[in-house]
Amino acid sequence: MDALAVILEQPERLALRRLPLAEAGEGDAVVRVAWSGISTGTERLLWSGRMPHFPGMGYPLVPGYETVGQIAEAPAAAPLRVGQWVFVPGARCFGPVRGLFGGAASHLVTPADKLVLVTGSLGDRACLVALAATAYRAAGGIAAGDRPLIVGHGVLGRLLARVAVAAGAEPTVWETDAIRRDGGEGYAVRDPQDDPRRDYARIVDASGDASGLDGLIGRLAPGGEIVLAGFYEAPLSFAFPPAFMREARLRISAEFRPDDLAGVIRLIEDGRLSLDGLITHRAPAARAEEAYRTAFADPACLKMVLDWRDAA
Repeated sequence: MDALAVILEQPERLALRRLPLAEAGEGDAVVRVAWSGISTGTERLLWSGRMPHFPGMGYPLVPGYETVGQIAEAPAAAPLRVGQWVFVPGARCFGPVRGLFGGAASHLVTPADKLVLVTGSLGDRACLVALAATAYRAAGGIAAGDRPLIVGHGVLGRLLARVAVAAGAEPTVWETDAIRRDGGEGYAVRDPQDDPRRDYARIVDASGDASGLDGLIGRLAPGGEIVLAGFYEAPLSFAFPPAFMREARLRISAEFRPDDLAGVIRLIEDGRLSLDGLITHRAPAARAEEAYRTAFADPACLKMVLDWRDAA
């Protein structure tokens, strides 16, 4: 069995070609992919060649960890049925071609216990489950009545704000790009220069900007926490005295865990977390190279999704 896959052969050189798939083992499922999202964080770094050292890093590779499809084959012992819709957080099934993260392909072979059942009515919005789970993990501890600051109004920042609102909080979001200040649902989006507050108990940074840490520390209340939720290509540093005076705390939010996925699925199913309005661009898989360039270069593109349903 083989699959049509996106391959980053080297930085800024992308191909779409068929790759042989590993044979499904006893606990593996085969997924027929419908859609895969393009990450403007980690995948942008893979595309540009600026990705810091990371386990499994190297070219050529198949990117993608925001994949949705239907079960084509399932192991007999798994609680899965052919035809069910699942979210796939990547795969490693392409032999010598690395899967980092391995989800951008027409078919995938992956351990069945890694799959997350999703409702088919979500359609391509189910690709956002990974980012929603990332936001859910980073927002841990935000509670009703809190007034946190979220930095960045891309897809992750919007999901962070929506998760905070679902928890009963009243977040403020900073965004320096005027194009991205629209779309706040139940929260305010401001230019940082227009925000006088310097008493935030929690600041969640989703910008990926390694140069802004001193400015965020200056906005903390005593004993406040900064959560680093982006992916930072440059070393992070900060001036010690202001952080010392505030007894500031820093927390790095790692990648999502299975319980984070379960948590956001509950919020979505309960109607407390909407994934609407976040996918701004769609393209057939055959136009993958153009789609990747648009996702990384067009500031109006919040989320690009590849459509694999007609992939031969």
